[in-house]
Amino acid sequence: MSTVQSSARAEYGTAMPDRALKRIVVASVAGNAMEWYDFFVYGTAAALVFGQLFFPANADPLIGTLGAFAAFAMGFIARPLGGVVFGHIGDRYGRRASLVWTLLIMGFATFGIGLLPTYDHVGLWAPAALVALRLLQGIASGGEWGGGVLMISESAPPEKRGYYAAWSQLGVGGGFVLSSAAFLAVQALPHDQFISWGWRLPFLASILIFAIGVYIRRRLPESREFASAEKAGTTSHMPVLEAIRRHPKEILMAMGLRVAENGGAYIFLAFSLVYGKFSGIPNSTMLTGVMLAMVVEMGAMLAWGKLSDRIGRKPVYMIGAISLALMAFPFFWLLDTHSTPLVWLALVLGTAVCHGAMIGTLPALVGELFDTEVRYSGVALGHEVASIFAGGLSPLIAIALLSRYHAYWPVSLFLIALSLVTVVTLKFTRETHQK
Repeated sequence: MSTVQSSARAEYGTAMPDRALKRIVVASVAGNAMEWYDFFVYGTAAALVFGQLFFPANADPLIGTLGAFAAFAMGFIARPLGGVVFGHIGDRYGRRASLVWTLLIMGFATFGIGLLPTYDHVGLWAPAALVALRLLQGIASGGEWGGGVLMISESAPPEKRGYYAAWSQLGVGGGFVLSSAAFLAVQALPHDQFISWGWRLPFLASILIFAIGVYIRRRLPESREFASAEKAGTTSHMPVLEAIRRHPKEILMAMGLRVAENGGAYIFLAFSLVYGKFSGIPNSTMLTGVMLAMVVEMGAMLAWGKLSDRIGRKPVYMIGAISLALMAFPFFWLLDTHSTPLVWLALVLGTAVCHGAMIGTLPALVGELFDTEVRYSGVALGHEVASIFAGGLSPLIAIALLSRYHAYWPVSLFLIALSLVTVVTLKFTRETHQK
């Protein structure tokens, strides 16, 4: 390993004054929440209304929903492109510059979806335009996660990096809660008004969220580690290629770690809304349960991240991956009771325990795998390429299985398969928390 690489790794997480660190944490969480609201609002709409509004009518409503989630998956296909582009910008010109641009693109795309005509008005142009804007959302989100994580973790003290890095995920949870709350509010409208124009309001409201987010991000200081690397002249001119050359194994490890975390999350939080409709559970019950689950998980993320500082990243991540397999069948058993408390219990266990242990630990774990000067690119590549196969395809596969078998058990087996991929990956991933 070169002197530059050794120095970059040793400096990772150099402490900064508490006041400055708290400012970065608050601003990063707020900015992340604004951007992820935009990304997640599509997933909620896809589960509830897009199938009937943007795709040809079909006797089986699951077919229209399948089309809506196929467009949903397109956003994940575009995420690696965003990871490459904004990883380059982030490693070459700074984390803050990259994050401002991701928010600009995301805000434009989300607001545009709120203005789209439906299939009844323009035919196939409607789903085509929806897919185009979803691709822009995917490009923006592909650059968002890595930058949001690194703004905090690169400024945190090493012994508390797991805890502070977990704060970056509160923005993701906050965005999901905001999007679910927005749809829960507009669903209070009469059904015909909700279908006609009410569903557009959460998308159009993104213009305000966009303005607030850009203001916050433009005032953020640069991360301590990137500022140090830039001052030392060690930034890379081609960081993506450097990341692939130096860290091919680490990129593959980051991808494998994402399979259970990302795939499980979208089955618990997006596919569950579809299964709720299929099973006859009221939308309001499911949306409220999802919001409750995410609120609980936001606290759980911090606890899991803090635990990873004490016992290591791998043991905590393993708890989440194995729990996902153990919950694969009980999750649907609880939903099928149609009992509101048990439905909410299923959602809380799936997110706060299974997903929370993984997502609370992931930011510190993957960041510690890469050198400073290529860290944004390496994290983005591993994180976003896996998003295609995990988060993008998982709800699509789950809906296809439900449409084919009209039962939950194939989806439960699919969850177990996702878990096994990540468990095997963990066996080959080195511990990093005492590095």
